[in-house]
Amino acid sequence: MMDKEWYLEYEIKINRPGLLGDVSSLLGTLGISIITINGVDEGRRGMLLKVDNYEKMVRFENIVRELDEVRIIKVRTPLLQDRLAVRHGRYIQRDVTDRKTFRFIRKDLGILVDFMAELFKEEGHCLVGIRGMPRVGKTESVVAASVCAHKKWLFISSTMIKQTIRNSLFKGEYDSDYIYIIDGALTAKQQDMRHMQLVKEVMNLPAVKVIEHPDLFVANSKYTLEDFDYIIELRETDEQEITYEQVSRNRLFDTDGFGFFE
Repeated sequence: MMDKEWYLEYEIKINRPGLLGDVSSLLGTLGISIITINGVDEGRRGMLLKVDNYEKMVRFENIVRELDEVRIIKVRTPLLQDRLAVRHGRYIQRDVTDRKTFRFIRKDLGILVDFMAELFKEEGHCLVGIRGMPRVGKTESVVAASVCAHKKWLFISSTMIKQTIRNSLFKGEYDSDYIYIIDGALTAKQQDMRHMQLVKEVMNLPAVKVIEHPDLFVANSKYTLEDFDYIIELRETDEQEITYEQVSRNRLFDTDGFGFFE
């Protein structure tokens, strides 16, 4: 039987010396290998495990449920957010009503890049929207994530270094190894039908597309927010409001800047 990975998360109810060692020893005694351990929330610890028989996990759960010191929260096949939580020591924020919306602040750009890089590794169509005010680090994060995912990036519309409006692609640029980046605010202002036809072609490609300012993009196209697989919100602080008045007014003359998180 092949080994399978599991994610285990437990709450520490009574934090005593040697508790982690006891849990680890119990796992080892049952033949369950520990890949990674980290705190994932206040009073909680997450583990990525490898085991060749699910019955061993069941036995572990049954034993731990008799202990007063810990309470098992999750035992499941690892989700992307589980792997990131163990890697970075905390869970990324997720909207409580819209489960495909994930929230980050600027100081967490490392986690954001890691998260997007994992999304960019997906095969086939994947549509990602990213909200945020100018110069918060949206475009730089997308480019950095593309590098981490070993993908090439291609601007269909952008103001990152200079205003870019593509009306066509070269033959070699129709490739699933590309991350296609569209500035939704800039594209929404375009009257050139060649650009809009190219956007339509790109949206139909079996590849990853990233739309900055997705709300402005859908307001001026046939697409809706329901078409997006993931929505990312990036703010300077938790309290910052994302508005589009400034973006809509100044987008043709503004740039996010190629500052790489400065």
